[in-house]
Amino acid sequence: MDLKLACLYEIKLPSNPASIAEVENLIERTCSELKVNEDSFGNILISVTEGVNNAILHGNKGDLATFVTLSILSNDAWICFRVQDQGTGFDPDSIPDPTAPENLLKENGRGIFLMKSLSDNLVFEKNGALVNIYFRR
Repeated sequence: MDLKLACLYEIKLPSNPASIAEVENLIERTCSELKVNEDSFGNILISVTEGVNNAILHGNKGDLATFVTLSILSNDAWICFRVQDQGTGFDPDSIPDPTAPENLLKENGRGIFLMKSLSDNLVFEKNGALVNIYFRR
């Protein structure tokens, strides 16, 4: 998606699961400022925290010497949450379908599916080390 978006916030987070609390606070503040409705807020909260969690655990492999960058961009029509890790990336198309019968009982593998389902658009860049999570305003 080629949109003109203004950057509202950008933070660098340590690759520590405790960083999720800071992400949740920033999402809450942003959604309040932009007057996002409650249903959309829930979708944003789940999608973005999942994206940051994936970046910490899978992209940066929990390495405390690395960080995740979260940028929040917006215009009159869209909000974009950009999550970038310092990992080598991955092929998003190689992720197995979590709704396939053989995957239903697996403990993980649903994060990207959730992000796709709850957002209006999900775009991977930089070999999967950067994900843009778009929501209509």
